[in-house]
Amino acid sequence: MPKPRERILSTTLLLFHKQGFNSTGINQIIEEAKVSKASFYQHFRSKDDLCIEFLNQRYDYWASELEKFISGTSTPEEKILKSFDFLIYMNEKEDFRGCSFWNILSEIPADKEEIHSVLRYHKNKLRVFISHEVKDEMIAAHIYLLFESSILTSQLYRSNEFIETSKTIIKNIFHSSH
Repeated sequence: MPKPRERILSTTLLLFHKQGFNSTGINQIIEEAKVSKASFYQHFRSKDDLCIEFLNQRYDYWASELEKFISGTSTPEEKILKSFDFLIYMNEKEDFRGCSFWNILSEIPADKEEIHSVLRYHKNKLRVFISHEVKDEMIAAHIYLLFESSILTSQLYRSNEFIETSKTIIKNIFHSSH
């Protein structure tokens, strides 16, 4: 059986992703992870600490899945388009649950600065990835905004339509900038 910390985290990953941050209580996590209250607090001082660890774990998972998904592409255009295909893949895999980061952001108040800074830190890594592939700053920003809005609109409409539309826009951007 996995160690208590791993059980707490895997339970949290499922519950935060499925129910959201506010609807998931520490007692439910303790119960479903089959750990004692003392054991929980030995590993995490608070729900906020647990949330930060959740975001770090979720990012690592998402980034490694994306990396695997786009491996084999060579040009910046292929990498970017394949990244949008990854969104479609994740929507199918996770039933349009959307982005854990946007979901958490919508639930937490502005004064939880530590969580906000973790959200920004990981979202910025995505911006850096796109900027690394697309040297033109304005085009990179445009693609980043399309990427984030594709995630949100696909969750809202439970459809990949705007991801496909974004891919068409990106093809046009790449072909008109050459």
